[in-house]
Amino acid sequence: MKKFKYIVFVLVLSMALVLSACQPTATPEPAPVEEPAEPVVEPTKTPEPTAVPPTPEPEPMVTIGTAENPIKVLFVPSVDANVIVSGGEMMAEALKAATGLEFEVVVPTSYAATVEEMCASPDNTMGFIPATPYVIANELCGVDVAFKAIRRGYSVYWAQILVARDSGIESLEDLNGKSWGFPDGASTSGFQVPSAWFGELGIVPGERVETGGHNQSVAAVYNGDVDFSTSFYSPPAKPEGETPWNVGDPADIPEDLIDECVVDDSGLVCGGWTVLDARANIRTEAPDVVEKVKILTLTPEIPNDTLSFSPEFPADLRALIEAALIEFAKTDAWKASIGSVDFYNWTGLDVAVDADYDVIRLVANANGTTLDNFR
Repeated sequence: MKKFKYIVFVLVLSMALVLSACQPTATPEPAPVEEPAEPVVEPTKTPEPTAVPPTPEPEPMVTIGTAENPIKVLFVPSVDANVIVSGGEMMAEALKAATGLEFEVVVPTSYAATVEEMCASPDNTMGFIPATPYVIANELCGVDVAFKAIRRGYSVYWAQILVARDSGIESLEDLNGKSWGFPDGASTSGFQVPSAWFGELGIVPGERVETGGHNQSVAAVYNGDVDFSTSFYSPPAKPEGETPWNVGDPADIPEDLIDECVVDDSGLVCGGWTVLDARANIRTEAPDVVEKVKILTLTPEIPNDTLSFSPEFPADLRALIEAALIEFAKTDAWKASIGSVDFYNWTGLDVAVDADYDVIRLVANANGTTLDNFR
């Protein structure tokens, strides 16, 4: 009986287990999904604007030819500085009237200083400079020639060798060992050309004396301070109606007219012949200079002095000034300015190009000339 109860119990238990296994598994309730929190966006702060430094104002350009920046007109100190300044101011006024530009007359202390000034002020200088300083300035910084001087119809000139009439010096060979007075080592006619020429001829002077100017070189012979000197030569003006002086004619005044030399308003005149070489420049203090000092001979031809412009001179202003100079050269004021016998004695202008001065380059090279030689 007990065994039967045990079997029934087991059967009931088994059925219960079977029934429980057949029941569907309960689906778990899904966990509630939380909505993601909205991100907290901090308000964007507008950055403070960076201070931009103000654009610097460009330096105002100073116009050339104004009172603040006048065009400098340079003259080498080959004659009396007072004469240059007064005559130069006359030219400056004429150019101002013609162009409306402002000009400043400057007389540097030497030929070298003139070249240095033109190179140091490359956009606002013009210079009346001789041939040798011109070729040096052209080589150094590109100074460019515009005109060469005309003197009594010639765009070339010569150097003269002066001696005392009673010196006994009658030939170039007689100059060997004699004391030589010359204006300046940079002077084309006063030193550069004669020096190269003497070298070609084998002439060796003795003591060399730098006198400081053409006038002073004439005076050095007149006063007996040197045996001979060199200076510029321009042919004499003959009386009206006579055939003008030509290359190859005697350089000096005819000897039979020497005693007739007088100083008048037209200059130093000997029997109707007007002396135009460097001797005429000391006629006031030495009216008998022709009687005491003679021309021994002349050197070969030299291209005349230049009117040149600094390398960066504005082309439009240069053309304006060139046109004004051509017109000024036709006036009486020109004759009282640079055309005066006491000034540079330019009687006109001739258009020039750099190649005109190649012969001077050869002379400068032969002499070993540099800017340092000018000091």
